Amino acid sequence: MTKSRENLQKTLNHQQPDRMVVDFGASPVTGIHCLLVEKLRDHFGLVKKPVKISEPYQMLGEVEEDLQAAMGVDVIGISPSSDMFGNPMRDWKEWLTPWGQVVLVPGSFTVSVDGKGDTLIHPQGDGSAAPSAKMPKAAYFFDAVNRQEPLDESKLNPEDNVEEFTPISDSDLDYWKGIIPEAAQKEKGVVANFGGTGIGDIALVPGLNLKAPKGIRDVPDWYMATLMRPDYLHYIFEKQTDMALLNLAKIRDIAGDLVDVAYICGTDFGTQDSSFCDLDTFESLYAPYYRKINNWIHEHTSWKTFKHSCGAVEPFMESFIASGFDIINPVQINAAGMDPVLLKEKYGDRLTFWGGGVDTQKVLPFGTPDEVKAHVLKECEILSPGGGFVFNTVHNMQANVPLQNVLAMLEAINEFG
Repeated sequence: MTKSRENLQKTLNHQQPDRMVVDFGASPVTGIHCLLVEKLRDHFGLVKKPVKISEPYQMLGEVEEDLQAAMGVDVIGISPSSDMFGNPMRDWKEWLTPWGQVVLVPGSFTVSVDGKGDTLIHPQGDGSAAPSAKMPKAAYFFDAVNRQEPLDESKLNPEDNVEEFTPISDSDLDYWKGIIPEAAQKEKGVVANFGGTGIGDIALVPGLNLKAPKGIRDVPDWYMATLMRPDYLHYIFEKQTDMALLNLAKIRDIAGDLVDVAYICGTDFGTQDSSFCDLDTFESLYAPYYRKINNWIHEHTSWKTFKHSCGAVEPFMESFIASGFDIINPVQINAAGMDPVLLKEKYGDRLTFWGGGVDTQKVLPFGTPDEVKAHVLKECEILSPGGGFVFNTVHNMQANVPLQNVLAMLEAINEFG
């Protein structure tokens, strides 16, 4: 076993690793914006070439092996064969972004520009289909477009919201047969986002990959449905969970123990100061399905399960643990109640904190390099002892983070060791 993977497994089992484990780019919530990836590549004197877009919704750039080495990365990620807009991740072509950067996107990636100068992206590369997301003229990533028809209570059918949850295809199984062993040979820990397990993930609700999504697709309507239409959501979650378990069983036969971590969901339950729902709603509406998925994974594999939730979710931590999650991300340390000292003391022997290494709302984008370095060292000293901590920023690093601040963060990581 390689040292990076060995240290990851020690960390996940709450043992002190020989060196703190570092992740930049292994998941859609631990990545780096493509513009910053280009700046980092230039700084380290790496081969000049267009950055490949690993996740187009947030415009994340692929952290290739040479940049992984330069940044001390211990973990890599593998993702489904198509992106969030339904484009197969192949036949790469160049695209000039609105901010003037040449990047690589999938061959079927199709955009248009409206009269305001906003960039519109069309699902499955079909320019005749209504756009499913737009990038405002001065922005650096896409926002979902609301394509929901006015709700008619008499015609609401939860089957409309399970259109995207289908049996895994033979071609996708062949894809996993190729990519999983390839990733396992990279001498890193492996995080796999198999898809289909994001119960209630608000980023997926609009159906960005669908040409004509039906059902409840508007974000405010979806949140209101947690109180007004719980039976509707139960039906969706049950169908989604059953399909996910059937697909995971087939993937398990391919992956075996070559995967270390399974990314389960990115459903946010917290805001900066509070939560999107109360604990009773979480326990009754979400937890049964998370528990079913996590229990199956723990019974049939060696994988650890990864839960992303932004915001003030300290009151949910016990429920996350009881639902079978092993990992919490992004550990939003500047949200209400998310004091890292408290989190480590109360949950550090039962949850791995994957993130929380540096605040990305104030310190990393707006602090001085000295402030960044001191802040990173402090967070590492709090969260690292005894294992159970993988260094990552609080969510993805954005486009305009000063390069010198990122370098100060890396200097602190290397100093901490």
